[in-house]
Amino acid sequence: MNPAFKDLVIRFKIELERHLAVRLPLIELDGYLQIESSELTKKIFLYPNERRSRFQGPEEGIHIDEDILAQKFDLIVQRIVAKWKNNRRIYARKTIVARIDKKVSQQFLVEHHLQTPLPGKYRYGLYEQGELVSIAVFSGGRRMSDKNDEYRSFELLRFCNKSGYNVIGGLSKLIKAFAKDFSPGDIMTYTDRDWNQHSSLEKIGFTIKDITAPITFWVAGAHRYTYRNEEELSVLMDQAPLGFPKENMGSIKMILYIK
Repeated sequence: MNPAFKDLVIRFKIELERHLAVRLPLIELDGYLQIESSELTKKIFLYPNERRSRFQGPEEGIHIDEDILAQKFDLIVQRIVAKWKNNRRIYARKTIVARIDKKVSQQFLVEHHLQTPLPGKYRYGLYEQGELVSIAVFSGGRRMSDKNDEYRSFELLRFCNKSGYNVIGGLSKLIKAFAKDFSPGDIMTYTDRDWNQHSSLEKIGFTIKDITAPITFWVAGAHRYTYRNEEELSVLMDQAPLGFPKENMGSIKMILYIK
């Protein structure tokens, strides 16, 4: 296990302890590290760059790779802290919903979402006293071969709250506003199994349709490139010979049918 990874995880542990005011034991396992405490409802598993797969180890918990932790350190700290110690709770009924433009959406995602920001086609935000505290980004509609001509399926591409905020009922309010404007037949989305192995979206009416297979990446610097076969991998290895392979845990495909 490389020393830089251990130093990074120790710094991460110290930062979590500072925010949560708890002691968090750090345990070294078979090629990866684990943070756990009775104060946390989930264990946190951290994997060095040299470890490709997580699937020999435990599945339940939060799974973080070294390259992501290094790039998104502050955002990851904020997201974990928000799960157990929300800086501010806001009720969606006290917010105002509005369409937002691509520039505003992209900047919000860069600042508060761990994944690559996507522009989507339709973007909605919740404002509390003039401050943007939550957004949802939707795709355009798709016709479905087994549905009538008017039926459209949309994808919820991105959703996030402002870091440190918990907007109670926020996603439901954003979806309701979108559905009022575009009358979707259904809205589908994917939840990241690196963070949640059981989706909370079921509480607001989504149903699980599929568990997608893990995605394999070639990691080079700050970029993660997907590949589907050995030929594509060979090209990536030629283009970025200092890169290394990684796998995530896949996603949960969810669908909300709109009445």
